[in-house]
Amino acid sequence: MITTIPLNQENLSNLPESVVVPKYDRNQLQAGIVHIGVGGFHRSHEAFYTDEFLSLSQSTEWGICGMGLREADRKIGDILKQQDYLYTLMVKHPDGRQENRVIGSIVDFVMACDDPHAATDKLAHEQTKIVSLTITEGGYNFNAATNEFDFSNPDVQYDLEHPDTPKMIFGFLTEALRKRRAAGIPAFTIQSCDNIQHNGDMTRKMLLAFAEKQDPELAKWIAAEVCFPNAMVDRITPVTTLQDISDLEEVGVQDLWPVTCEPFTQWIIEDSFSNGRPAWETVGAQFVTDVTPYELMKIRLLNAGHSVLGLLGSIHGHETIDGCIADPLFATYVRRFMDEEATPILQHVDGIDLDDYKSTLIERFGNPNIKDNLARICLESSSKLPKFLIPTIAENLAKGGGIKFATLVLAAWCYYSDKGINKFGDTLDIVDEMKDELHQFASKTESDSLSFLKLESVFGDLIQNEAFTQQYCYSVQTLYQNVDIEAQMNELLGEGVLLTA
Repeated sequence: MITTIPLNQENLSNLPESVVVPKYDRNQLQAGIVHIGVGGFHRSHEAFYTDEFLSLSQSTEWGICGMGLREADRKIGDILKQQDYLYTLMVKHPDGRQENRVIGSIVDFVMACDDPHAATDKLAHEQTKIVSLTITEGGYNFNAATNEFDFSNPDVQYDLEHPDTPKMIFGFLTEALRKRRAAGIPAFTIQSCDNIQHNGDMTRKMLLAFAEKQDPELAKWIAAEVCFPNAMVDRITPVTTLQDISDLEEVGVQDLWPVTCEPFTQWIIEDSFSNGRPAWETVGAQFVTDVTPYELMKIRLLNAGHSVLGLLGSIHGHETIDGCIADPLFATYVRRFMDEEATPILQHVDGIDLDDYKSTLIERFGNPNIKDNLARICLESSSKLPKFLIPTIAENLAKGGGIKFATLVLAAWCYYSDKGINKFGDTLDIVDEMKDELHQFASKTESDSLSFLKLESVFGDLIQNEAFTQQYCYSVQTLYQNVDIEAQMNELLGEGVLLTA
């Protein structure tokens, strides 16, 4: 019998030798970073890089305090507290190897919804130099069609009128910066780690829109003093499963919420910080003057590629990304989408061979030990597709490029949102803040082929382009007549010999 040791600070020295543990003194760490939205990705990415940095340096000022704004954040906060804010990162290699590493960079956690005053005080404290975010695309509260701040949100209206007890991220940031300005404390950097093109610029735009409405003078100070570095982040991090927890127990570690991830990781950041930063470049991060080509490459290839596989694969009946790649039809389709529709509109990327990058993506997607569920890939598609896929269609329409592969994905999304089942009749697990609205527009498709596209907040004016609507109508009508997604994929590929699942 394997003795299972509960993960906490006291037990670190008792863990199996195969498990890497922090060698730095966590008791000396101050939380120079407050991270809002502590999920799996933050724990496999920024917290990992910071742990690496703390292991190599003598710094004590760059620990991380997690912060949760929503009731849904309570579980991770409670578990982290129970484990002295430690957790295990399980790095799964394609050949079956697994590296288990305890991450020690998180040293505290605050539930902001329980005590907004304590949360804004933490953000306003002079010790806090960076506030980083993984709040998903939907957390930025922008209209997908206009990219403008959505003031119609009831929580926004509440925050504007109750600045000292905010509910939303921009209310908390504005109140904290108000306190810092009043106390003469320098501004913190706001660092987005979300998959949004120009994520720093978007964060700045949304925060200033809110702050100008609430306090115009403070907004001027924020505009002058706060830095919002753009960044490109990348590491495939699937949802932790009960099997992952069980596997770790077989090693001898009891961790209530470990994180699994692939070996590959990338973080490219514009070097623009208000009040200092860790030397993350010493542990693999890359600082550049302009992150645009890198983030565009990642968003249009990796993120869009995920959505291509996620939506088409869900309708077909696949369950995971690696299952899709193991299917020659899907592997060929996503590579052709990358080669023929996404790559031609990308900028030159210094130091990157795009063919090699795409081949690496296919290998990463196909890692059989990263069971990345398609339901996770497809969640909040209403926030993802307007950034990851629809711009590729729009740019190709403007330049006379191909659109057929991406257009079928939108047709599949319509069917997915309308019927909510795969070709076998199995119910799909759809998670999207716009789920009801998407269904409302998609459900009229059988009487009006263009109905789904009339959801302007998602598709903008795409419905006005005749070349697109012709391709879309063909795809969606064919799909509704016979839910045979692989037949349409083969037709678009134009293969001499049919590729079959």
